[in-house]
Amino acid sequence: MKNTVKILREKKNMTQAELAEKSGLSLRTVQRIEAGQIPKGFTLKAIAVALQTGTEELISLNNENSNVERAKLINLVALAGLIIPYGGVVFPLILTLKTKDPLNKELGKNIVGIQIILAGIVSAGLIISPFIQKVLWIKTPLFLIFLIAFLCAKLIVIIKNGICLNKKGNLCIRLKNNFL
Repeated sequence: MKNTVKILREKKNMTQAELAEKSGLSLRTVQRIEAGQIPKGFTLKAIAVALQTGTEELISLNNENSNVERAKLINLVALAGLIIPYGGVVFPLILTLKTKDPLNKELGKNIVGIQIILAGIVSAGLIISPFIQKVLWIKTPLFLIFLIAFLCAKLIVIIKNGICLNKKGNLCIRLKNNFL
């Protein structure tokens, strides 16, 4: 709502004080709304009338922006797994659990699900790599190949999902059935 009200107010070349006067609200209320407080009932209707727009438009614009931004943050935090073991699972999971919006929660669960599968595959690969190396009499440390492949796969998934979140507002790489 914050950006929507501010953008519409600025398009009308109004100050916060003028919007407050035109809507019949206090200046402090307008400031709170632009700072992120979500108006309800009379306040929402008064702002919409003063800005000559519908209440549905204010609400829908707010929901679209916040959903995409929170999902982008959850996806970006998965990069922690490149440095901290299982950080790509733990940190996005914490953000997802703290999210109250149902759509953000669902997107977060999908991101965490993919990260769990990637972490499981690399863990299994790192565990069995010495045995495969010994059986095949390979001199090169095989675990490095698994580790590099994991890092590349993780980067590809995060970048691809980040691009899709920017363009479509949804994930491109997701699980068919989420297990979280």
